[in-house]
Amino acid sequence: MAYHYENLKLEKGMYGRGGKTFSQTLEELDPSENYRGTALEGMDAFQRQLKRFDIHVKGAGSDRVEKFFHTSDSAVLFPEFVSRVVRQGMEEGSILPAITATVTHFDGMDYRSIASVPGDEEKALKRVEEGAVIPETHVRSQENLVRLHKRGRMLVASYEAIRFQRLDLFSVTLRQIGAYIGRMHLEDAINVIVNGDGNSNPASAYAVGTSPISGESGTLSYGALVDFWSQFDPYTMNTILVGSDAMRQMLKLTEFQNPLTGLNFQGTGKLTTPLGANLLRTACCPAGKIIGLDRGYALEMICGSEVTVEYDKLIDRQLERAAITSISGFGKIMPEASKVLVIG
Repeated sequence: MAYHYENLKLEKGMYGRGGKTFSQTLEELDPSENYRGTALEGMDAFQRQLKRFDIHVKGAGSDRVEKFFHTSDSAVLFPEFVSRVVRQGMEEGSILPAITATVTHFDGMDYRSIASVPGDEEKALKRVEEGAVIPETHVRSQENLVRLHKRGRMLVASYEAIRFQRLDLFSVTLRQIGAYIGRMHLEDAINVIVNGDGNSNPASAYAVGTSPISGESGTLSYGALVDFWSQFDPYTMNTILVGSDAMRQMLKLTEFQNPLTGLNFQGTGKLTTPLGANLLRTACCPAGKIIGLDRGYALEMICGSEVTVEYDKLIDRQLERAAITSISGFGKIMPEASKVLVIG
């Protein structure tokens, strides 16, 4: 039985056609729903093209990179392969989904978010008498733009290093590049949480040993954490970001030495606190600080583009080059949903 995917004409112009990704364009030309009940069910359009050209990208039997370049059609698949593996590296171990409330896709470099910052009077849901005016909550555009930043790496390698390399080993390098790009995005996110997105909305900072936080400056105590947690009303501190220094201090507290917490960590790799917050450690967090946030209200991620791969050759030097980039930015939604505790 002949399938449609075996006869598709692939060309470079399928990248970015009509603002769509290569995979989306492939799916339009060769919908996966047409393969229900067949041996190809469960594959997406790109995976079916790998099967068409008999390209194995994983395992001990993975092919060499050069197999992508045996035909002009199969060569078109290479940038999408690079993009997918880099994106996998960005997502592996990423904590961005755990600190962002929503993701907005935007085609441009300057984005204007919205804000609703009600006062104490507006926060109170008062009873509305019959015929009375219903209180209003105003949503407005932010005064300043949220700027998006391009992050990426240029992969440069000789013909020999690339063409005769196994795809599974080559994928390790690509995943590492993805992890670097992901870390850069996380640094941008934490910078916006702490310092604001340019709309005069930095996180409120509290210091240990200074009212309303109890304790002694330079020493983290459970009482200080409870005082910090109590500052979030009406929000909930359900996520805590810490660096290695603050993590060590927290895990040495008696209240954190719970057998159930240790058992959960061994089983899932996730740490919870006695306050019910998800504890996330990252080297991107400033030393001596603890960042608390309500992940459902604090941060918006704006994606200007998915992972983009542009590929060319330098024939005179026999080098292959691939520019791997991703554009994103972050904006605050509710400024009071994130706060910083300075240990000292």
